[in-house]
Amino acid sequence: MMKKTMTALMIVAALTGCARQNATTGEEETNTATKSAIGGAIAGALAGAATGKKNGALFGAVGGAAIGGGIGYYFDQQEEALRKELTDSGVQVKRVGENELQLVMAKGIGFQTAGYNLSSDIYSSLNSVAKVLNEYPDSSLRIIGHTDSVGSSESNLTLSEERAESVSDYLNKRGVKSGRLSTRGYGERRPIASNETSTGRSANRRVEISITAN
Repeated sequence: MMKKTMTALMIVAALTGCARQNATTGEEETNTATKSAIGGAIAGALAGAATGKKNGALFGAVGGAAIGGGIGYYFDQQEEALRKELTDSGVQVKRVGENELQLVMAKGIGFQTAGYNLSSDIYSSLNSVAKVLNEYPDSSLRIIGHTDSVGSSESNLTLSEERAESVSDYLNKRGVKSGRLSTRGYGERRPIASNETSTGRSANRRVEISITAN
């Protein structure tokens, strides 16, 4: 069995040679598809070896690599599509780990104090996000609302939830299925700027959007 397991892990070693060049740094980096394939191959090899069946580790590695690589490739493609669609929109697409993207907006998604209606200047960016999400239906969206410190903590918690829901409702109206959308509010608990200034409070009235692979 050890020999079969080692053969399977050779597949993993071969996969580690698949890299792409980072356009910013010029350094080689392993893309998500390859990393997912490696993880799938390792998991598949170990699971296959545990069965004790002939060639179990080998077949497990091949199957795991195929599944993992397919998921990674899908997520890489979605990231590329988002970056292309959101060029010059003021929205940055930030990679968080292997299977999560965070949409970082230069001015956040703006809200007035005590308000949860979306600012009209964010519609275009959200339309672009919805367009890509509809092209890649096998991903989920986590929408988290935040507030400044004006008002009670209880009312701010409710307000943050309403802000997240307003973004979710807008994306749903643009065709993103409700089953892919989840919302949560943190109230005033997670500021990104000082609440002592009007500029800081404006930055804290925001919604953060994360996209994860199913």
